[in-house]
This record gives sequence, structure tokens and C-alpha cells, in this order.
Amino acid sequence: MGSTAVSDRRIMPDSPDRAEAHVVIESPRDSPIDMLRQATGLSKQRIKLAMTQGAVWMTRGRNTRRLRRATRALRAGDEVHLYYDAAIQAEVPPEPILVADAGAYSVWCKPRGLRSQGSKWGDHCTVVRWAERNLQPERPAFTVHRLDRAASGLILVAHSRRMAAALSRLFREREIEKRYRAVVSGDFSEQPDPVRVESPIDDKNAVSQFSVVEVSDNRSCSMIDIQIETGRKHQIRRHLAELGYPIIGDRLYGSGKKEVLDLQLTAYLLAFRCPVADKRVEFRLGEERLPKTAVTSIGSPDGGRSVAP
Repeated sequence: MGSTAVSDRRIMPDSPDRAEAHVVIESPRDSPIDMLRQATGLSKQRIKLAMTQGAVWMTRGRNTRRLRRATRALRAGDEVHLYYDAAIQAEVPPEPILVADAGAYSVWCKPRGLRSQGSKWGDHCTVVRWAERNLQPERPAFTVHRLDRAASGLILVAHSRRMAAALSRLFREREIEKRYRAVVSGDFSEQPDPVRVESPIDDKNAVSQFSVVEVSDNRSCSMIDIQIETGRKHQIRRHLAELGYPIIGDRLYGSGKKEVLDLQLTAYLLAFRCPVADKRVEFRLGEERLPKTAVTSIGSPDGGRSVAP
């Protein structure tokens, strides 16, 4: 083909199924799949799968974007990048539930295990990619905010860059109300109600507020209601761990690998002034989708006792 494959293949000794390659297109006739195959030794089938799963990128000038189709017209000077990880390719995304479709944006209930956004290694296990491929009519999808992979609950997806900017502004200016429920270790009713935590995360201001909803009969765990004013990485999990009440199932800030349950944290409410309808809208999950003290409390089959607000 007369092309030069400028490749950087990195195969870790303990991970033979991980590779990275970068090739430069010299002619519009060059096949990116053939060039990546030559650079990595991977089969065409694996490279095509990586392409559909968002692990192949194209750079043209200053613009870099995912390359999903081998038939896309390329120009001389374009760069094609492959970030291949067999383990990521093998992942099967759990299905989110569509809560509302407002046309310009949609609201989803993200299950535990589904990512909010992808990485250079792929995006097929993200709520955004699921929305792109399954909403009717089809439309592009853009990340607006994040929810931990281990957490579940409501998440917004924008369907135009303009709407993504509008919703992002609402988050940035703290005009979106977000509420969470979590089940934590210990009797949270021993704390003042509510508890306000202002503890920086990664040198940035972070504010969370916690109120007890229910304590299990054996007082081993509590359900709490959570509001956050900022959205730092793992903010809720880190603040609760600092208080001495780690979330049940938190393998990072809780009991580590000894945890047998999934993370008991759910985003159950989103409320904001809709940029389309110019009125307040509220999306709320039903009680059946919230974590329960009955699931996490040993010896408390009926769930626990409610704590008066």
C-alpha cells in the first residue's frame, strides 16, 4: 500500500492481550485495519471489534475522535490510534433503564457496573453509548455528569452539544438538585442530624450533607439521605468513610475485598429547570430501586426502624 506504519506496540509481560499502536495514513487508499494489523499482529476481526467498541481513534489536524467504521474516508496525514485491551473488549454492558426521553436529553437509571463515560480503551460499556445505539429515533449522545461505575441511579444524557453545554452549566452553577440514598455501616442516628461535611478532595472544595432515614434493628447499619453541593470524584464515599460510616459494599473506602455486596449507593432524584420547557422538572426513582437495610443487616429480616425526620 505504500504506507508507513509508525507504531508503538506495548505488550505487558503479564498481559499479552493489551496493545497500543499509532499509524500515519500516507494515501486515501490505505486501509486502517490492515495497517493496525501489521503494527500489532492482531487479527482483522479483533481490530474491527475494537473499532465498533470505541478503541480506535483518528486524528486530523487538532481534532481527535473515535473511528468506528473502516469505510470512513481518510486523508493523507491522518493518524489512526488503537488502544486494545482484550479484557475490556470482552465486557458485556448491563442494560440501563430509560426513565424519560425529552428529545434533547434523556434520563436513565444506570445499573451498577455500567460506566458513565468511556476511555481511550473503549466506550461500549457506557450509558452514553447505550443511548446512542438504542434510543429511537437515533441521535448522538453526550456525557453531562458522572456516576461512579459501582453506584446505580439517575443520570442525564444530552443529545446535542448545545444541550450538553446547557445542562453542564446547570451542574456547574449548582442549579440541579441531586439526592442519593446509601446504606452505611454503623448507627448513624448517633450523629447530629443533619451532618454537614466540608472537607476538600484533591485540594478542591467539597460539601456533602447527610441525614439518617432508617437504622437496622440490630443497629449494624443505617440508611441515609444525601445531598451534595459539589461533585468531586468519590465525594460521597470519601466523606462517609472520613466520618467512620463507610458505605456497605465499598471496596475502596470500606472493608476492601472482604465486601461481598455491591456498593449500596443510589442516585434517586434529579430536579432542575428544563432548558427546553423552561419549567422545573423532577425525576425520582421508586422505593423498589433504592438500597435497603434489610439486604445488608445481619439478623434484621424486616429491614429496620424508621427515624423521624
